[in-house]
Formats: sequence, C-alpha cells, structure tokens
Amino acid sequence: MSDYLIRGTAFDGQVRAFAIRSTDSVGEATRRQDTWPAASAALGRTMTISAMMGSMLKGEDKLTTKIEADGPIGYIIADSNAHGDVRGYVKNPHVNFDLNEQGKLDVARAVGTNGTLSVVKDLGLKNHFTGQVPIVSGEVSEDFTYYFVSSEQIPSAVGAGVLVNPDLTIKASGGFIIQMMPEADELTIKKVEKRISEIRPISTLIDEGYTPEDILDEIFHEEGWKQLSSTDVRFKCQCSKERLENAIMSLGNDEINQMIQEDGGAEATCQFCYEVYHFNVDELEQLKQ
Repeated sequence: MSDYLIRGTAFDGQVRAFAIRSTDSVGEATRRQDTWPAASAALGRTMTISAMMGSMLKGEDKLTTKIEADGPIGYIIADSNAHGDVRGYVKNPHVNFDLNEQGKLDVARAVGTNGTLSVVKDLGLKNHFTGQVPIVSGEVSEDFTYYFVSSEQIPSAVGAGVLVNPDLTIKASGGFIIQMMPEADELTIKKVEKRISEIRPISTLIDEGYTPEDILDEIFHEEGWKQLSSTDVRFKCQCSKERLENAIMSLGNDEINQMIQEDGGAEATCQFCYEVYHFNVDELEQLKQ
C-alpha cells in the first residue's frame, strides 16, 4: 500500500475529517537523515500532520510548520502542499531515550516542552499568513490540536503516530485530523470526543493494515461518513542546483571570489534530502554579476 490521504465529512457536514498513511514518506525522510527512534517519531508526526494540513490548501499554495523547543533535537521543519508533496527535517537527528512510562518513544523529551509551534501559509499573496502558539506538551499531536483551537479558532482533534523498527526503518506511520464546523451541535461533539478517546494508537492501526478509510470508519463508527477526495502522498524535496545557484549569486561577487580562491569551488547539502551539489570554479565564475 502506498501513502495517501483522504478528506471527508460526517454528521451531515458538522464535522470534517482527514486521515493519512505516511509510512513510506516518513521512511524516506528518516532514511536520508539517519534519524534515531525518538527523532524519527517527532519528525514523522510533524510531517504526517503537515501533509494533512497541506491538503486543506488550494492550487499552488504551500505551508511550512516549525516546532522549536528546548529539547535536544533542536527544531523540526516540514513543508507541504495541496498535491500531497511533503518533506521535513530535524536539526539533530541522533536523539533517542529509553521508552517513557507508557512504553512509547519519548517524543516529548526529545522535542522539549518550552517553545513554539509556528505555521506559515504561502497563499500566493504579498504577505504570508503566520500563526504561532506555545508548545503545550511536546508530543506534537497535542501541540497541533492547540494550534488549531488557538490560532485558527477551529475545535480539532489531531492524532499522529510512528512505529520504528529495530533497524531504525519506519514500520508504520499515519494520522488523522477531525475538525468541528461552526454548526456542530453539542451531541455531535460529545460523540466524536468519545470515539476518539476509545480509538487505539494510530500507528498500531496502520501497522495492522488499516487504510485511511478504515481509520475514519473506526472514528465515526455506526454514524457513517462521506469521502470527498483522495490524494497520493510522497516525500518530495524542492531543492535543485538552480535554486542553489540563485542563493550563491545573492551572496555577491566578493563572497564568490572567496569561494574560488580559498576553496577552489563550493559544495552545498540540502537539509531536507541530503542531496549534495558541487560547483567548480568555472561554474562559480559564471554566477558572478
């Protein structure tokens, strides 16, 4: 099964829902960055939720999420769009601890509990939309739940989970976002809250072969829901040699001359995909203005 996400509604439009399988996409990111288990889980949860948030956009709109707190991983950044493209990286990938009291990867300890979650939406306008909230737990899902309620005033339940194999590959990754529309009544809210409190860990469901459709079946149970769309999800980096050329040009001729004279060229590595780009002296000369 490849990665994909679905969008749907329930309770006659009172609730909108998103569910995703992100195992392969998270696996590609963690493989490229050689992340250890706790860092993999933190990065995977952030990418998973960001991918679902990207599906809320339209056209060529883009979204960047950043979690920066006082934990040893430093910060996590994830980019996504409406086409199912997602990428992410963690500043310090080699972070792991013993399992926490619940027998799970200690994501909160890796992320930290004092910091911020920020979301920047590039909607093709002159100014980007930016929302920022304090970290409330460091568990990522709870932090995004607070973001939706506080910054976008949308009562939401966010769940994301990642299972890591002993060889550090990703065994399962997925998530859901359930949001209450303004017309949602109290009875609907209570029913959804009850079902979400009863659902088993999302990573366990994905590991057992549950599809995004199965996840929403679990949440809405006998109430039923209606699927609106399905989008393939993939790890896709936006880096290119051309983009790095523009970045080097922006440094100015003095900086380029220094690269030529001191280093005999230049080398740049993308933080997201770890692709390495080389520039020889002739290429650097051509970038001078």
